[in-house]
Amino acid sequence: MRYRELGKTGLRVSELGFGTIPILSGHVPVLPKYYSPDTETAVAVMKKAYDHGCNFYDTAIPEEYGDAEAKLGEFVKTVDRNTVIISDKARFYGGGDIYREVIRSIENLGTRPDIYFVHQVDESNADEVFGKSGALEALYDLKREGRIGFTGIASHYYSVLYRAALDPRVDILQGSGNILERGMLDRIRDEEVFRNKGFILNKVYAAGLLIGPFLPAELIGGILGYPFSCALLGVGTFEQADVAFAREYPPLEFSFEEVTERLGRSFEPLCCDRCEKCVCPYGHEIHTSFRQFNYYHLGKEFWAINKLKMDFANTYEHCRSCIDRVCMKDCPRHLDIPKEIERINLLIRAYGV
Repeated sequence: MRYRELGKTGLRVSELGFGTIPILSGHVPVLPKYYSPDTETAVAVMKKAYDHGCNFYDTAIPEEYGDAEAKLGEFVKTVDRNTVIISDKARFYGGGDIYREVIRSIENLGTRPDIYFVHQVDESNADEVFGKSGALEALYDLKREGRIGFTGIASHYYSVLYRAALDPRVDILQGSGNILERGMLDRIRDEEVFRNKGFILNKVYAAGLLIGPFLPAELIGGILGYPFSCALLGVGTFEQADVAFAREYPPLEFSFEEVTERLGRSFEPLCCDRCEKCVCPYGHEIHTSFRQFNYYHLGKEFWAINKLKMDFANTYEHCRSCIDRVCMKDCPRHLDIPKEIERINLLIRAYGV
């Protein structure tokens, strides 16, 4: 196992980390395959990763990750606490709420989290998170009190991560990306301000959906050239732990065209890398709709269709009537966005929504 520096924290983290979603039990079936191991099995799987050199474990509160937080706490009892780094998070944006959740997480884990993230920060809640009496201010206070080690912001949005990178109260960022959805990673790599923060990468397997078209070794190797501190891999079985952590993977280079060509053997992918430069004057998240289209064809049909139908009717009507086409101005893939929106509309109509 190789190790990398975690920003300016002084911590060294394993290049690949353990994402605990697959070991959860409860009413949070967020994976294509839902394992739900008992506590004894979950602890043993985490120990298998630890024996291979993994020292970074990421979890979240019960409302998001079921009992994964408590299972991680049980695992920590079986090893030297100083040899593992625990990352935790909660999706609350006010200071009082996040303060309460950190205290509860400490009780569930039985130890102090090394890092605590505000989870799922987006443009609709960012002002509350970063503002006076917001979640970030509370985490900063908790850090000074010694209840957490470092503060973090987790987001799927480049604009939010850029704002966090500029904020001296933030120690560590967490964002998503993989060999398909690489646009945000490319922007982070090219922007110097991100070099001052630790960066945790998630969605390397795209919630498992890219396994099949690609081998785990290809998905891991394909992201190793990016400047992250630790890449999280969702692990729920002993076999997955061995695949993820038992050997060092060589860096690989896949062009975006090679990735979409591979996917094109099964369906006609929408060739968006989620760089998030497609700014819509009506506020629609074009890149999110494009992602859901691809995820539908990669096996997450029910989830993707339900996400699409939440706002797509408005997106479609606005796109049809828009004459400015500003969304296409900075698209590095030169997508005909109205044409792709029509493809998504046809998919939804065919599904019978």
